[in-house]
Amino acid sequence: MRALVAPSILSADFNNLGKDIEMINQSEADYIHFDVMDGVFVPNISFGIPVIEHVKKIAEKPLDVHLMIVDPDKFIEPFVEAGASILTVHYEACKHLHRTIQLIKSFGIKASVSLNPHTPVAVLEDIIGDLDMVLLMSVNPGFGGQKFIENTYKKVQQLRTMIDNAKSACTIEIDGGVNYDTGKKLLDAGANVLVAGSFVFSAEDPKAIISGLKSL
Repeated sequence: MRALVAPSILSADFNNLGKDIEMINQSEADYIHFDVMDGVFVPNISFGIPVIEHVKKIAEKPLDVHLMIVDPDKFIEPFVEAGASILTVHYEACKHLHRTIQLIKSFGIKASVSLNPHTPVAVLEDIIGDLDMVLLMSVNPGFGGQKFIENTYKKVQQLRTMIDNAKSACTIEIDGGVNYDTGKKLLDAGANVLVAGSFVFSAEDPKAIISGLKSL
């Protein structure tokens, strides 16, 4: 399958956010990615429910919402109501991951789990059949524009083997340091979805960059 691409609005121009969302609408992008940070789970604060609600009003692509927050269970329903089509929680932030995943799925949307760079994929072995997607962080969460962590390729291969052995339809999403070079290697390793922030929004022609990622 061709790569699925999710531009991350963390790198968008918030003075002209509507314009950037319209660009994504007109592009070959598959999702709009939101990095929600609380300043506790990660050392930064980004945005929350009001931004997602307003983007939902004009978005023509599904909203891929990545919760980098503590105690995500309290906020699942509000983010679903705000317009999330995919909701990702962090393994490291969930005390009862199976319960959290079932709660997300009870709202009829896709459930995803994210792993930080230091967390091995083996921790998902007993729950992989319940997941729609796994998001591997290829940088340390909290800031955009970081250097890609090379060990991610190995983790993608390990996760792909786990998914295939479980005969699961779960997809693999990568967030951090994605460009044409890393993107191609990630797809070859078994990834499906590429999140791209600064690589897209710092380009003179963002739609061309998205198209290029789709063609890897």
